[in-house]
Amino acid sequence: MSGWSEKDIPDQSGRVAVVTGANSGIGYVTARELARRRARVVLACRSEARGAEARDRMVAEVPGAEVDLALLDLGDLGSVRRFAASLSGERLDLLVNNAGVMALPYGTTADGFETQFGVNHLGHFALTGLLLPKLLATPGARVVTVSSTMHSMSNIDINDLNSARRYRRWTAYARSKTANLLFTHELARRLAAHGSDLVAAAAHPGYAATNLQTAGPRMADRKLSERFMRIGNRFFAQSADAGALPTLYAATAPDVRPDSFTGPSFVGWRGSPAPSWRAPWTFNDRAGERLWDASEQLTGVTYDALEV
Repeated sequence: MSGWSEKDIPDQSGRVAVVTGANSGIGYVTARELARRRARVVLACRSEARGAEARDRMVAEVPGAEVDLALLDLGDLGSVRRFAASLSGERLDLLVNNAGVMALPYGTTADGFETQFGVNHLGHFALTGLLLPKLLATPGARVVTVSSTMHSMSNIDINDLNSARRYRRWTAYARSKTANLLFTHELARRLAAHGSDLVAAAAHPGYAATNLQTAGPRMADRKLSERFMRIGNRFFAQSADAGALPTLYAATAPDVRPDSFTGPSFVGWRGSPAPSWRAPWTFNDRAGERLWDASEQLTGVTYDALEV
């Protein structure tokens, strides 16, 4: 794994990939590099205008790239269902659950869930479940879910998943990222029990300069915080290209193990992909089961093929 870069991505000819939040940042770079290696990539984006701009830019950067745009709003389960139903073809080799929001003022999704939990976890839980038949039918398929080192700030509260009792934006973000890792852990466990070769893994970008950091302060009209985030992005963060490497590694490297967590090698902040530390509570089977059951009830999406 040492020194691994985008040059080490194996040929992806014939493979089909879906990348959520592919119009900018880590998602854009991930989709672009998969397309550069000849995968057919579906850009799953909430905004048609921004998605179309990203698609056109990607095709200009990678002549001959096979790139499709499809609308997906992870904060609207109706949109998630429409996206899954419209995805053509029988195979799906790779699902990258990348899109997310961070430290937003309190809000709710179209279905009434706290926004960070609803978008970062529930939307991707539902999407993965709805696409599961295609993934299971494709030999060697993978699901890569993007979490964050900030998951270590807080475990989930199974009795208050939507932060109804008290909302603190950074705690809610950390809980949603813990949920990403618990989901990966439980999905990997169920896949193993099912005897499937579908790999569920997780990754994080470290500190990468994207618009994720500035969106929350801008929405809350916190100009000082937004300026602070911009300074951090400029002087301390690594590029989005570098931040995407752990995701690309988890998505394509031949030795990726189920329930692995890949991040930057230097203190989880920057550098080439390496195994990343994760909080002990993200390996808790009971917590994973309880979150899974709650997620099925909240989204109405069940993973019937993986019942154990």
